[in-house]
Amino acid sequence: MRKTIFITAILLTALPITAFSQAEVPVKVRWYTIEDVEKLSKTAPRKVMVDVYTDWCGWCKRMDAETFNHPVIAAYINQHYYPVKLNAESKESITFRGQVYKFVQNGPGGYNELAAGLLNGRLSFPSIAYLNEKLELLGAVPGYRAPRDLEPLLNYIAEDKFLNQSLADYEKKFVSKIVN
Repeated sequence: MRKTIFITAILLTALPITAFSQAEVPVKVRWYTIEDVEKLSKTAPRKVMVDVYTDWCGWCKRMDAETFNHPVIAAYINQHYYPVKLNAESKESITFRGQVYKFVQNGPGGYNELAAGLLNGRLSFPSIAYLNEKLELLGAVPGYRAPRDLEPLLNYIAEDKFLNQSLADYEKKFVSKIVN
């Protein structure tokens, strides 16, 4: 009897510590390459979210730090999307859907053809391109998004709400999981 009480006391003491430790583990977005996503989509199709950024873009860095590191946003992205980071100025050739995308020199800099294609030639950073489960471009959304601004958009696309209602109508009824 004393042994049972002792073990119970240890378990009850350890439980809050375990729960606290798990709550403190930050959720991180699991980023993939576009080539990885192409392979993964063959066996487990999902929508794809492509964060198109540049190394010099301050708003891109802020979006990484504040938006993609937000636990609600990171968890939702990991569950519903294959997230891809794509440096728009990557000089390495990228093969996607049987096509090779190369770096295009443009003045002192340049861009990768895949970034230009995903953004319909509008090279604005940061931008997020969304692909459906067949890896077809749904569209791209330019500009920095805070966690509260990105959350309804992620849901709207992941849940196919864009098929039958406007984003503005969806946002009016959307209930955020983000707590101030």
